Amino acid sequence: MADTSKRPHSSIVVDGNDRAPARSMLRAVGFTDADFKKPQIAVAGSPSDLTPCNMHLSELAEHATKGINDAGGKAVNFSTITVSDGISMGTKGMRYSLVSRDVIADSIETTVAAEGFDGLVAIGGCDKNMPGCMLAIARLNRPAVFVYGGTILPGLLPHDEKESSPMDIVSVFEAVGKHAKGELTDEELKEVEKYAIPGAGSCGGMYTANTMASAIEALGMSLPGSSAQTAVGEDKRKDCAMAGAAVLKLLEKNIKPRDIMTRKAFENAITTCLALGGSTNMILHLLAIAYSAEVDLSIDDFAEIGARIPLLADVKPFGKYSMNHLIRIGGIRPMMKMLLDRGLLHGDCLTVTGETVAESLKGVQAYGRFPDEQDIIYPWDNPIKSSTHLRILRGNLAPGAAVGKITGKEGEYFKGTAKVYEGEESALVGILRGDVVAGDVVVIRNEGPVGGPGMREMLSPTSAVAGRGLIKEVALITDGRFSGGSHGFDVGHITPEAAKGGPIGIVKNGDIIEIDAVKNTIDVLIDDAEYDARMAAFKPTGAGEKRGVLGKYAATVATASEGAVTDKNL
Repeated sequence: MADTSKRPHSSIVVDGNDRAPARSMLRAVGFTDADFKKPQIAVAGSPSDLTPCNMHLSELAEHATKGINDAGGKAVNFSTITVSDGISMGTKGMRYSLVSRDVIADSIETTVAAEGFDGLVAIGGCDKNMPGCMLAIARLNRPAVFVYGGTILPGLLPHDEKESSPMDIVSVFEAVGKHAKGELTDEELKEVEKYAIPGAGSCGGMYTANTMASAIEALGMSLPGSSAQTAVGEDKRKDCAMAGAAVLKLLEKNIKPRDIMTRKAFENAITTCLALGGSTNMILHLLAIAYSAEVDLSIDDFAEIGARIPLLADVKPFGKYSMNHLIRIGGIRPMMKMLLDRGLLHGDCLTVTGETVAESLKGVQAYGRFPDEQDIIYPWDNPIKSSTHLRILRGNLAPGAAVGKITGKEGEYFKGTAKVYEGEESALVGILRGDVVAGDVVVIRNEGPVGGPGMREMLSPTSAVAGRGLIKEVALITDGRFSGGSHGFDVGHITPEAAKGGPIGIVKNGDIIEIDAVKNTIDVLIDDAEYDARMAAFKPTGAGEKRGVLGKYAATVATASEGAVTDKNL
């Protein structure tokens, strides 16, 4: 009897006389007699012309395909969707961004399970691709490796001969605010627009794409160094080919994603990305991936871990440097080695190489080998901030928790006057018009997972605040979320959301709001009787859509504090 241990799923689809129809269909797409005896490995990509993050992924898939085939497998390619946040940001279309994470996960899970693939290489570029791929990998629990499409190179203005002002997509959003303030002319704004994004790759700061790529590498689910590679470099092509071969080795060793994605592995991912200054979206996505992997992880774990992890990386959006600068000094692996040596990483966690974290980091050199040029990663005893920049806040405005992205550069305490907007568009108009002034707390509500639906990112309003020079004088809170490119005194993920009866829905213009990022509290300063009366009279709007993709999402989505997963409330 034929050994099917390396073909546990495809053998069911193609072996035996009764499977002749299936083999016939596969012969039409190029299978030979020999191919039916090989493990079938899916290559799931999201190539498209609609965003620079994904424009090159079809080429990367070719390299992964070759790696699989050369290692003795049979690669089968298919594609899933993508949504460009940078294009849809600030419009109703952005409602579909977080929704796309789950559409991607559902489509990959559906295709791999339906067609009986034995393993998977998943390739993602734009930031929802990555958690979407990982949700599917966790659900399927078949040997798999994730490949990040790589970061973009910085954009430069033609007259910037010294390359002193590298740009990215956030530069464009903030230029809109500067233009509204009168600091940029129409022509200068157009120059930024033309040159900020030079080609393929995901947004260049420690925004959500680079944060999630780093998290997945630290989690053990991508090859060493995979997160710190440019989209246009040869290293990324080699990474794809090696990922294809690695899946065959995982299959041979019977190592599955849930063997790698343990509770300890999630702690490693959180620890690494907090030290790196990662995006608030990391919390949302890691909670969701952990749920799919059946790992017990809560939003409070981020606070517990963060209390002992300093912020070390001087990276955008709040810092000076982009991912391509970090690549030059070795990427995230020297930082992981630093954390491991201090007992802050679990070295015994398995990775997709078959090695443990400690084994894979053996011999990694410290950043200190660049003493004259390395000021990207701060010394351990002189960090940017002594504990995490991602604060889990609670109070009478967020009894179910909220997430603040507060590095300390914008202060750690804010008390100001509420200026309430029923959605992102009206807030952006007000900020650009000059209605928001120093001392205000901008409140943007009905933007949660249900109320949006879709939990839009507030990059346009936060960038407008920055562009108008108010980043240290204005706070912004929302039941929506933030782009990894947002920076300032920002608090999102407020739970419960307004549409579900959350107290952010009772805030009135002129209320005093207090946010303390040391005590980790967020409150509206009204007396208890007034608070109770407002809550009793409050009539939430409910879901923003009742039909279609958004309607289905609103009907099934869990809270932001639960990762906004869509299969928890079934």
